[in-house]
Amino acid sequence: MEAHLVLSQNGFQVRSYGTGSAVRLPGPSIDKPNIYQFGTPYEDMLQDLTKKDINLYTQNGLISMLQRNLKIKKAPEKFQESQTKDYDLIVTCEERCFDAVCEDILARRGSHTRPVHLINIEIIDNHESAKVGAKNILRLVQEIEKCTDLDQDIEGVMESFRKDSGVVLLHSTLLI
Repeated sequence: MEAHLVLSQNGFQVRSYGTGSAVRLPGPSIDKPNIYQFGTPYEDMLQDLTKKDINLYTQNGLISMLQRNLKIKKAPEKFQESQTKDYDLIVTCEERCFDAVCEDILARRGSHTRPVHLINIEIIDNHESAKVGAKNILRLVQEIEKCTDLDQDIEGVMESFRKDSGVVLLHSTLLI
């Protein structure tokens, strides 16, 4: 959601999704996450965690993260449940999400005539890495936006970005 916020603040139209079976947030221990269904409003999650242990979830940053998310959208959504086909670019932040999006797009029925570029920038799931990752995604998307022919130019843009940032990227062009 940090990347969603940063991209939105910079004038990009953004939708953000999860790809797992549920929304998992850190709990009191690694083996006891807080699990919510996609579509559960961030407000409900915030109230639940506040009731469970406001000190723990304030200290680990979940309260502020959910407050930020509330300002962006009502609830988390699952990519596999989206019916949207007007993507130009999809950016994932974990290789497992990249794989899940690839699988879902390849399994969708209908005419697949519109190319979409799927790029993964691996981001460790913590607040500091999310901020750095969001800035990297913004830089990459700004460079991609300058392309006059995305299909022809994207490999060069990605190679230049890799050299400048040292960030490893995965890329696939799919038809949606």
